[in-house]
Amino acid sequence: MILAPSNNNFDLSPDFSVLDLQDDFVVINKAPGVDVHRDGDEPGICEKVAEALNLPELYLVHRLDKVTSGLLILARTSESCAQLAQLFKEKTIQKYYLALADKKPKKKQGWIKGDMQRSRRSSWKLVNSQHNPAVTQFFTTSVTPGIRAFLLKPLTGKTHQLRVAMKSLGAPICGDLLYSDAQQASDYDRTYLHAYVIAFELKSVSYRYCAQPEQGGQFLTPQFLAAVEQWCTPETLSWPS
Repeated sequence: MILAPSNNNFDLSPDFSVLDLQDDFVVINKAPGVDVHRDGDEPGICEKVAEALNLPELYLVHRLDKVTSGLLILARTSESCAQLAQLFKEKTIQKYYLALADKKPKKKQGWIKGDMQRSRRSSWKLVNSQHNPAVTQFFTTSVTPGIRAFLLKPLTGKTHQLRVAMKSLGAPICGDLLYSDAQQASDYDRTYLHAYVIAFELKSVSYRYCAQPEQGGQFLTPQFLAAVEQWCTPETLSWPS
């Protein structure tokens, strides 16, 4: 059975909106620039959402980079957190992301595979070895001259995986100060990476959530919205094999 998300969409904070509130979890659309972890005196996302919903506690199941916006699942109990974490470990949760780049990629669709190694400035790099590789599938399409949209499907969950994958294609994400030219990146109002669709099954019930980006001038143009309309159901696409 497919359970469509309820209409419990609450805009309770500039940091997030709540898409759905279930007995076992909460799904939010996180704003860019919001850290999922506590940063000094600044509460983490679990604390912020729990306070806004008047819940005793929430548990972080997975994470998004501070610069990344989009769908995030927060568990309501330690038991459901363990169950959802197991789904991520088993790679049975489907995740899809949207991104923008202003450089031409080495290829327009396919796979990006390779081990990730520590680099400088807290960054990572993709190398040719395949001992424990980060794996990503992708499509691209033109938005406007010089700007391309990417639909990314990570099959692993490495730190900075998609940002590193895009850089390895020769097309770093627009606005990414860590993985692209800092001067050019500073011309953009955000890092253009967004967690777009997430789908999973929990306790024999199937859930699917989709959230369009809500912030970022380049994400809100009619040209971008028209370009990515073909990707509204990424699960049904013929992904590169």
